[in-house]
Amino acid sequence: MKVLFTGGGSGGHFYPIIAVAQKLNAFLEREKIARVELFYMSTEPYNERLLYNNKITFLPVSAGKLRTYFSFKNITDIFIMAGGVIKAFFKMFSLYPDVVFSKGGYASFPALVAARFFRIPVIIHESDSAPGRVNAWAGKFAQKVAISYPETASSFPEGRTALTGNPIREEVIRPTGKDGFKELGLDPNIPVILILGGSQGAQKINNNIVSLSPRLVEKYQVIHQAGEANAVEVQNLVNGLLAGNPGASRYHVYGYLDALSLKLASEISTIVISRAGSAIFEIAAWGVPAILIPITNSNADHQRKNAFAYARAGGANVIEEANLTPNILMAEIERLMGDTVRRDEMKESAKKFTRTDAAEKIAEQITMVLMRHQTLP
Repeated sequence: MKVLFTGGGSGGHFYPIIAVAQKLNAFLEREKIARVELFYMSTEPYNERLLYNNKITFLPVSAGKLRTYFSFKNITDIFIMAGGVIKAFFKMFSLYPDVVFSKGGYASFPALVAARFFRIPVIIHESDSAPGRVNAWAGKFAQKVAISYPETASSFPEGRTALTGNPIREEVIRPTGKDGFKELGLDPNIPVILILGGSQGAQKINNNIVSLSPRLVEKYQVIHQAGEANAVEVQNLVNGLLAGNPGASRYHVYGYLDALSLKLASEISTIVISRAGSAIFEIAAWGVPAILIPITNSNADHQRKNAFAYARAGGANVIEEANLTPNILMAEIERLMGDTVRRDEMKESAKKFTRTDAAEKIAEQITMVLMRHQTLP
């Protein structure tokens, strides 16, 4: 039996796929079901180590991005996408998986076109409160549609749609049993602020936080995931701003936090400042009060919609990117850090919002389709 995963080339698409694959492998082993081969079709492997560790074979295809604004790249990307679809047809025919699980995004389009042509069962998951274009299209023929926000249900067929939450890797949410302060070299007597700019980092968040570094280290410790492409630049800026500052050692810049470091950081943080992609679900699972700064030009304005959906649930405060300045951000940090009652309310709201069994539910649905597909004459 074979399962093919597909999804766009960001952490928001990739890590939920890994979470589902982990639960699928565990479920099949527990139920002693015949060995299942796992494949991942996308434009890039994103994290080869995680693919290897979860016994997933990478299948590369090209996929052009269709932008909502005029760009000459839209013309060239049509040909890139066409080439990717043709390649996906050949690979899909050769592989002929029993089921395709898609996280959406432009990189999933070639695999989904091929799956529909060959009548291979499709299950999709939508992380955002407003569906992306590929998932909105795939929802018309997918056997099952899993969603993360109640607001998304109206965009998909009622009888085939289920609110599951967003799949989260086990290692990001289970307690570490370790002293995060000791492991990360921090002082247990000083509050910690965790900054997450997304898997690639976020330039505007980085700039505002860095400019606040002299004020932040007066009272707080900062764990700042700046993105691997930005880490050196951010560290140099911080070094310059904090030169001779007695609190300089309180500011810690990381390009990327692996699963263990991320969980350790979450366990000792008083608040987290983040973009509003799939990180929302990890933050909710941690139960850490959040300040969300959604990307302004995200596809279908999904980050802004995500942020306000989570804020309505009570787990976060939102600063729109257009309003973001160092002073506004600092005022929001001080307000939240100084309000214990509000933070406790946000923690409780986060617990009510989170659904930590999403990956398991989706893995069970994939298994059901697998078994049904195998028993067909």
